Amino acid sequence: MCDEDTVEESERYMVQQAGLTRREFNKLTAGAALTLMLPPVANAKEVIESDVMVQTPDGEADSYFVHPAEGKHPGVIIWPDILGLRPAYRSMGKRLAQSGYSVLVVNPYYRNTKAPVIHEGASFQDESTRNTVMPLYRSLSSETATTDAKALVSYLDEQLPVDKERKIGTTGYCMGGPFTMYAAAAIPTRIGAGASFHGGRLVTDQADSPHLLVQKMKAQFLFAIAENDDQRDPNSKNILRETYDRAGLSAEIEVYKGAMHGWCPTDSRVYHEKQAERAWSRLLHLFETALV
Repeated sequence: MCDEDTVEESERYMVQQAGLTRREFNKLTAGAALTLMLPPVANAKEVIESDVMVQTPDGEADSYFVHPAEGKHPGVIIWPDILGLRPAYRSMGKRLAQSGYSVLVVNPYYRNTKAPVIHEGASFQDESTRNTVMPLYRSLSSETATTDAKALVSYLDEQLPVDKERKIGTTGYCMGGPFTMYAAAAIPTRIGAGASFHGGRLVTDQADSPHLLVQKMKAQFLFAIAENDDQRDPNSKNILRETYDRAGLSAEIEVYKGAMHGWCPTDSRVYHEKQAERAWSRLLHLFETALV
């Protein structure tokens, strides 16, 4: 999960790996948070994009819906990281749609403000950005995630480009990681696959810890864990493995060497293209096998 410790760890790691001074690091990363281009999709499908409003019990969630121009395809929900819905996640949603999915990327902060909540190029490493997003993050809970998941699934099931005969997938980044698990537990008959990328607080000592809900799920899962997250909490991956094994559910759980918390979005200062692409390939494999 993003916090000030994560900021310090990321900066320290990058300085050490590149042999930079702190001054050189700050200069190098000053503009590094601008969104980079994702690698192209082989045999990419033509897609249709739109901004939509999803009705929930708490209001209307502004979201980005993108799907192939022809046919019906499995639905997918994307939960962004702590910085919310922004161009990087629109690009990720579009890329997934080009691969053959009807994708809904939600603004998790819709109860308080519309997306984007930060300006392009902003980074969690910046104090002003943290001061903006942390109160918004604290307004969310397992209850809001569950409520939203049910509304998002209902929305997808009402859309013509969504194949309702096939299961829905869900992916989450950073704070969105636990949301995938809340969704899978709340709508087990519809959620067939979930993927958490550098997800935070998947295993806690609280009563609403996501791992305690695994017994309610039917979904296959992928957990792509950042190296520094694992160093901080090395036992969580073991608890996840044991929990999924007891439930008889398939879960791919792996620490991605050299990848820091937040390595998947292209606008992250710790974006790791090689490991992000590997995680993306594992996501596609999961959806191809589980969304049937």
